[in-house]
Amino acid sequence: MAHYDYDLLVIGAGAAGSSAVTAIDAHNLRVGLVERHVLGGTCLNYGCDPTKTLLHIANERYHAQYARPYGLRIPEAGFVWSDVQSYVQQVIKRLRGGTLEEAHAELEKKGITILDGEATFVSPHEVQISGKSLSADRILIATGSETVVPPVEGLQEAGYITNIQAVSLPQLPGRLAVVGGGAIGMEFAQMFQRFGVEVTVLERSSMILDKEDRELADNLCDILTKEGMRLETDAELERVQCEGGGKRLTIRCGQRQEETLVVDEILMAVGRKASFEALHLDAAGVKTSKKGIVVDATLRTSVPHIWAAGDVASQYQFTHVATAQGKLAARNAFASNPQPFDDRAVPWVTFTDPALAHVGKTEEQLKEEGTPNRVARMSFSKNERAITMGETAGLVKLLTDMEGKLLGGHILSVRGDDLLAPIVLAMHANLSLEQLASALMPYPTLSEAVAGAAGSL
Repeated sequence: MAHYDYDLLVIGAGAAGSSAVTAIDAHNLRVGLVERHVLGGTCLNYGCDPTKTLLHIANERYHAQYARPYGLRIPEAGFVWSDVQSYVQQVIKRLRGGTLEEAHAELEKKGITILDGEATFVSPHEVQISGKSLSADRILIATGSETVVPPVEGLQEAGYITNIQAVSLPQLPGRLAVVGGGAIGMEFAQMFQRFGVEVTVLERSSMILDKEDRELADNLCDILTKEGMRLETDAELERVQCEGGGKRLTIRCGQRQEETLVVDEILMAVGRKASFEALHLDAAGVKTSKKGIVVDATLRTSVPHIWAAGDVASQYQFTHVATAQGKLAARNAFASNPQPFDDRAVPWVTFTDPALAHVGKTEEQLKEEGTPNRVARMSFSKNERAITMGETAGLVKLLTDMEGKLLGGHILSVRGDDLLAPIVLAMHANLSLEQLASALMPYPTLSEAVAGAAGSL
């Protein structure tokens, strides 16, 4: 029997990798966790958590500025950007469980060995980390994803930022171009807009948030436009030039002639791709595709003892998916009967204000498939709690087959991210529209709109 340095070696300490090592009893196994950057990965350090913290602060400021209809007078609603950044770092530290050293120590108490450096495969069971070769009986790849930066003339020379820099800018730009109108781009766009930055969003396709229900996405775009955000679709960024202290963008929007836009900074948010190039997976025989590492339903790769979880191997680049997959892959690696990942009801959220959240199919997808369906809806203008809050924008939209089986749920609302939960649960448990409608919701709450929509058919 071959002897290995580790029973399980996890490459990547982001959401998938961190959840994987804590899902098994590391005290009875030799478990190694490799990280080339910072423990916690993108979500904790540069993504979800700092972004949502900044969004919360920006939203608090925005609502303070526009509190006059409630009888409140908050004349300034000013902020100190360095203090905002300090608070964000406090939040990250708390979520991590202390300093990096304390987080490392906590994992080591659980029997996990932390290995700093970049892992490169030498053979199916062997990797090299910082010049040292290590072997493992089982390996879990959880290296996440990275920002896609398309080739644009002059972009590299002029410079740009991604989410990594955007969450910790030393000072705010006066004018910002956000390239990409997906969830990441729109969250950053509204956050910076509400901190007083002049924001223009450039989306290459014909639609902002093109993976969302069109009715709700268009409603959100109307709200953002009224806030002062400039949204340009069919917008191709052709070149960038430095101009004084700013950057001149040449763009072509649809059939219109070339236009120029001068900004202080460019945020690239056109999407993310699986990050695995540095691993040299060919040395291990692991198959990949344009979308990432190829895995089966149980998250096993083409090499039986190697597994992959999270953004590097999933069509769903979400932290909640990565966390669930990391746990499952680690357990499956030692299971006699590996279980498949359940993706029947994967929730999606764009954390704008109001939030846009959905689970399941969109109305457009069902139409394209030719699936007969019914649409149930309720506007928040009819919800008593929304009226008391002055937050009546948006609606709940539920899609079912002709027998009442839920096929999709969509919400545009303040706290729409949290309101999606009962719909996710209903779809996960295969509840019918009638059963969701019969659920007793407390009064007065926004959640009544979910049951109200379900009962509208």
